[in-house]
Parts: sequence; structure tokens; C-alpha cells
Amino acid sequence: MTSTKKAAGADWWRGSVIYQVYPRSFQDTDANGLGDIKGITRRLPHIAALGVDAIWLAPFFTSPMADMGYDVADYCDVDPIFGTLADFDEMMAAAHQLGLKVIIDQVISHTSDQHPWFVESRTSRDNAKADWYVWADPKPDGTAPNNWLSIFGGPGWEWDGVRRQYYQHNFLTSQPDLNFHNSDVQDAVLAAVKFWLERGVDGFRLDTVNYYFCDKKLRDNPPALVATGGLDAPESNPYGMQNHLYDKTQPENVNFLKRFRALLDQYEDRTTVGEVGDGARSLQTVAAYTSGGDKLHMCYTFDLLGPDFTPAHFRRCVSDFQDNVVDGWVCWAFSNHDVQRHVSRFAETEAEQPRVAKLAISLLSTLRGSICLYQGEELGLPEAELAFEDLRDPYGIRFWPAFKGRDGCRTPMPWEASRAHAGFTTADKSWLPVPYQHAALAVDKQEAEEASVLHHYRQTLAFRKEHAALRDGDMTFLDTEEDILAFTRQKGNEALLFVFNLSRKPVKVTLPAGIAIANTVPMPGFGAAHAGKVITLAALDVFCGKAV
Repeated sequence: MTSTKKAAGADWWRGSVIYQVYPRSFQDTDANGLGDIKGITRRLPHIAALGVDAIWLAPFFTSPMADMGYDVADYCDVDPIFGTLADFDEMMAAAHQLGLKVIIDQVISHTSDQHPWFVESRTSRDNAKADWYVWADPKPDGTAPNNWLSIFGGPGWEWDGVRRQYYQHNFLTSQPDLNFHNSDVQDAVLAAVKFWLERGVDGFRLDTVNYYFCDKKLRDNPPALVATGGLDAPESNPYGMQNHLYDKTQPENVNFLKRFRALLDQYEDRTTVGEVGDGARSLQTVAAYTSGGDKLHMCYTFDLLGPDFTPAHFRRCVSDFQDNVVDGWVCWAFSNHDVQRHVSRFAETEAEQPRVAKLAISLLSTLRGSICLYQGEELGLPEAELAFEDLRDPYGIRFWPAFKGRDGCRTPMPWEASRAHAGFTTADKSWLPVPYQHAALAVDKQEAEEASVLHHYRQTLAFRKEHAALRDGDMTFLDTEEDILAFTRQKGNEALLFVFNLSRKPVKVTLPAGIAIANTVPMPGFGAAHAGKVITLAALDVFCGKAV
């Protein structure tokens, strides 16, 4: 049912907690070693018990799976390895019954080379879809049209012998880029979005949202002033040696996002969250894409997905966002399906991983913005160490051993410690192995342990919901002489003070002038004390109190 009237719950996404499900690794129900949609339905109570507001499903569409579903061959159907449309509808109904919204991934910057659109486009230069992808003639010497690179390695162009032209691909050669300069392409993509809106999905996570358009003139990218690796391209990848002025983040993207938003606004209570990978320009891009209330509802960048676990880093990231993005909204995350799990990035020893896992969710839950959790982080799962022969990620296979790829964060969810494959599948072999370290952290084992990371997640998310200031209240950083992270969250008459010690040594913090503590507010799992304006924190500790 459509409506142009803004519903009372239209802003449910603001300050929400989203749980990312990677379907092929969540729960297998048909014994083929791969997770499926029925498995998601089976485990929805676990997600709901965490206290989250929504789930985000990584791609489950028809695909040859060259890039694990991020190479879509049919935007309007479920790949048989995951189930059927009926399975999806059943899962969504069960989620809604549990009070969970459903957000699905939309990978529309490119398709699979097996998508019917591309199959037709590559047959000739004058067919009905000839201009639906980014095609270009070679240079006179037969080389690629320009110097653009692929994130997955090598040139960003692939030769097609039938058309005797190159086509652009930002990722695998089997992932040709759509030509968004063609309005027919935009119409077709939006028709696919409408298909899922009509089925009742609550929102869309837009993969590589700043990659939709490239420069019409196909100009060369200039070299980067400082060649640095980034979270979208490790240092072993020459992609970071270019300043990507022309192969992404083009001004035309803004008008398309307005078209996308106009479609969503015909439906009640829908939302969008865009993935922005844009290096130093990320915050400016987020500001452009989320301002004005007529484009994306929120975006996330790669700022908190790196190894830095310091007060200065977190303060800079949040402050930069607040300074640059005046009327937009952010979705913060420490982990997802593309980066090393944050327990492994942040913890210095295996012994401190549970403590770091608890501190990390406490910090994430107190930031201004929406937050996204990645399956398994509620168990404190570390990154899995895999042998080369176990890898399935083409990115990791391409750059091994300098870069091990993304499979280490994509291993199956451990449900039952004593069962084979930790209860993920009854097949002889799962698509990726379940490390024994993960089986020891399985859900059933942590359910029985009162002080487990799992119980801490539930308690912390409940704490977040109890305080309106944590949903969308103001956030103000405090200056202290100690190397700690201190800030207030305030809304109406509620003002909460948070002080985080991210170091491995105890510290005493003297609050600056103008800030006093009315009383301590017990925060799950932590018990830092205060005496007047002096707060005493243990290593990896947090204090919360009412500020006056």
C-alpha cells in the first residue's frame, strides 16, 4: 500500500540499531553447506532478543556468485541456493511479527555479466540495450580508453571481442558497470526497487552508492598526491595510487538519489543507508547525499572500520562528521562483511578480546547516529585464520598473501558448541570452515554464561533504548588533560556523561570546569567510580553518570 503522507513512525531509522546478516553464513537448513533464507527465519528470535530494530540482508538475488552475490543476474528473484521468493516472504512476515524491520542490499552500480541486460548489450553496438553499460573504443594502439583501475586488481576495463570495445568494471571483469547516464537504466533499476517495496521491505542498503556515474568524457584519474592504501583497497593494491576524480562520485549522482528518494517517499516508513567509499572526500560526499531530506536518509563511511582504537581517532571521526554533515545522518559500524572483525583489530592480546568486545559495543551504542552490528560480533568473534586453499573470496585470492581477503570475517555463525560445524550445517562440509575458536564462543555456550559478551550486548542495547538522549540527542566532546574519550549526550532534561578509557592502564580523570556529576548511572558490565569531579577508571573501562 502506498501513501504520500509521512507516517508517525517515518523516522524509526534515526538512532536505530541494525543487525547485518550474511545469508550464506548464518544458518543452513537444507544441508548443502550454505546458509539460506529459511535459516534466517529460524534464527530471527536470536536477533530480536538482542534488542535491535532492523536486519540488513546481504544479497540473496539470482547470481553466478563470482563475488558471493554482489554480481546480480536477476534483481527480482531469490537465488536457488538461498531458497525462493515464498521463503523470503515468510521470513519477512516472521521478522515483522517480531518487531524487526527488513533492509535489503541493492547492488545497482554494476550487474553480473550473466544478467540478461548485459548479455543483450554485448551482442552489438546498436541493440536496444547497447548503451546500458559503459562501453568505450580502445586507444589507437588497442589499449584501454583511460587509466582507471579495478578495486579487485588490474585495469578497470575489459575487452569484448564481439563489440570490439572495452567495458568498464570497478570490481571483477564479470561485474560490468551500468551506464547511469542512460535514463532507461535508471528506470529499470528503480523498477526493481519498486518490486521489493511492493513486497513490503522496509529499506535498502545501497552498495557502493557513489559509484553509479562515471565521467562522461572518460578522463584519466590523476595520481594521488600521497599513495596510500585504504579500507577499500589495501596497500598491496595500486588502486590507492590514483586520485579517483573521474571514475566515481560524479555530480550527476545527486539527482539520481533524488529520484530514488522520491520513489521511497511514496511508501510509508521506508529508509535508505548508503555505503560511501571515497577516501578523503567521504564526509563531503555523505553531506551531499544526506542533506535536504530529499536524498538518502543516512550513510556510512569506512572511518571506524580500521585498526585505530584511540580516543583521538574516535573524536576526530565524529567531530568531522558533525562539522561537515549539518542536516544529514550517519550509521556507525565497527565491523561488516568486508573488513577484519574489530575484536581482532582492536585487541592487543587474545585474553583481552572479551573485554574489548564489551567496551566496543558500549562505545558504539553511545555515539550519535544509527549503528550497525555484524553477525557474530555479539559473540566477540575474532577474525578467522584460513588457509589459502579454503579461500572463496576472489579479492583475497588475487592479492594473497599480502592481503588475505574478506573470508576471515565471513565464516559461518557458531550456534551450538558441541555439534559439527558449530550447528551451522549438517552437511559434511560448510562453504567456509568454522574455526574451533569460534565454536568455543557459540551462542548456546554464551547463553549459559551470565558474564558473556552475548549477554553484555543485550544489556547494552537495552541501556541505549532506555535513554532518549542516546537515540538522537546532542553530542558534545569534553577536553581533559588525560588521554581519554569524554563526551555528553543530551536531550531535553537528560544529560549523560560518558568517559572511556581505551588504554591498557588505569587512569584518573578530573572533569573540566562547567561539568559536574549528579550521580552515577550504572552502565552494563562496567563500574568505574567517581569522587566529586574525579573519575577513576580501570584499563579498558567506561564511566557513565548524569551530568549537571
